[in-house]
Amino acid sequence: MSDIIVITSASIVGVILIGIGFGTLLYKRKYKRRQKEIEARAGLVLKEAEIAAENLKKDKVLEAKEKILKMRSEFEEEANRKKNQIISNEQKIKQREQQVNRELEQVKRKESDLTETQQNLAHQLELVKKRKEELDRFNQQKVEILENISKVTAEEAREQLVASLKDEAQTRASSYIKDIMEQAKLTATKEAKKIVLETIQRTATEHAIENCVSVFNIESDDIKGKIIGREGRNIRALEAATGVEIIVDDTPEAIIISGFDPVRREIARLSLHRLVQDGRIHPARIEEIVAKTSKNIEDEIVEIGERTVIDLGIHGLHPELVKMVGRMRFRSSYGQNLLQHSREVANLCAIMAAELGLNVKQAKRAGLLHDIGKVWPEELEKPHAIAGMELAQKYKEHPAVCNAIGAHHDEIEMTGPISPIVQACDALSGARPGARREVMEQYIKRLRELEELATSFEGVEKCYAIQAGRELRVILDAEKVTDDRASQLSFDISQKIERDMQYPGQIKVTVIREMRSVAYAK
Repeated sequence: MSDIIVITSASIVGVILIGIGFGTLLYKRKYKRRQKEIEARAGLVLKEAEIAAENLKKDKVLEAKEKILKMRSEFEEEANRKKNQIISNEQKIKQREQQVNRELEQVKRKESDLTETQQNLAHQLELVKKRKEELDRFNQQKVEILENISKVTAEEAREQLVASLKDEAQTRASSYIKDIMEQAKLTATKEAKKIVLETIQRTATEHAIENCVSVFNIESDDIKGKIIGREGRNIRALEAATGVEIIVDDTPEAIIISGFDPVRREIARLSLHRLVQDGRIHPARIEEIVAKTSKNIEDEIVEIGERTVIDLGIHGLHPELVKMVGRMRFRSSYGQNLLQHSREVANLCAIMAAELGLNVKQAKRAGLLHDIGKVWPEELEKPHAIAGMELAQKYKEHPAVCNAIGAHHDEIEMTGPISPIVQACDALSGARPGARREVMEQYIKRLRELEELATSFEGVEKCYAIQAGRELRVILDAEKVTDDRASQLSFDISQKIERDMQYPGQIKVTVIREMRSVAYAK
């Protein structure tokens, strides 16, 4: 059994080996056949490639030959064109040369003709000179004959003729100028009246004469006792602090505040109003309220100035000038409120400048500032117009505005068209019926001089003229002046008033020296 198995296994192995050998032989034959086919196909591809390359080479050669032929033909065409152009230019040059030659021949002919003409002109000029000489001799002979007949030389006759014509021309010119001037004056007067009337009609301003008293109304007469105080100390402290006279009389529910300075009267009135509202009325409180009110009045002055320039449409005014405009509210000129007067003059100037075609803004500015010198804080020995002009120059106002301010009372020469307008409008505003009162200005000036006289003495701290100038109240600095010197000072002031001032009646000089000692408990 085992032998059969071994024989069978050997047979199977032999069959397998025979199959493997036969398969290998078949694969080799197939591989060789495949290789031959591939080599044959590669040969065909190579031949086709060689044929295609040869065809492409032939195409490129043909294309290059065609391009060369085309470029040759284009070159030949360009060469022919340039050749033709050269030939044409040569022909044009030849024609131009022929034309130039012809023109040269014409110029030569004209030169010859001109030479002949010059010769003819020279000959004619000689003939004219000869004829002129003959004419001059003839005229000279004629003049000599006329001189012999008239016994007057030609020069004298010429002068007489010129003189007669000159006199006649001057007479006619003078008559003509006179007629023109008269007509111009009539027209100018008529036009000026028209402008002034229209300006006045378009400006309506209320007029109120400034008084020297203010009335403070109270609710009941019981308050009068508080204002007077014990032994009159409250009213004395109020008068000393404000520089006005407080008149408490039988007038029901009213207290009169008297003083020539409107600022002092306003400070006193507002201080009284605050004291009455507060109810605490004593000297220390009075001084505190007066100090606060004075500060408020300064603020109100600035506010009035700013409101005024805004209402008038004036821009770029220096703050100091705005403050001075506000101070005009508390200043009067011959009884006429200075701020109202200046506003009216500004409006009048603006209307006149507009009618005349001038600078309206400059005219309005000059009209508002024309009396600014009256509120100068310092007392100067110069006219208010000059002082106002210097103020305007100091704060960089326009030269035309400065000249109008300085020239509105003819202190300086007018250099611009705005100056006479400001002068005329100032006169218009002051000349309205009831606008001014001459006596008031003189009275206020006398009171100011009275205060300045007393202030000039050493040791005087404050000085107030009250009771319409019949009393001068002088407040001394207690640290600088003794009691003995105070007595002597009252006599010296009264003597100087007698020597330097003119006044009706008598003036009472009251010198006050108050010693205060203040200490603080901490």
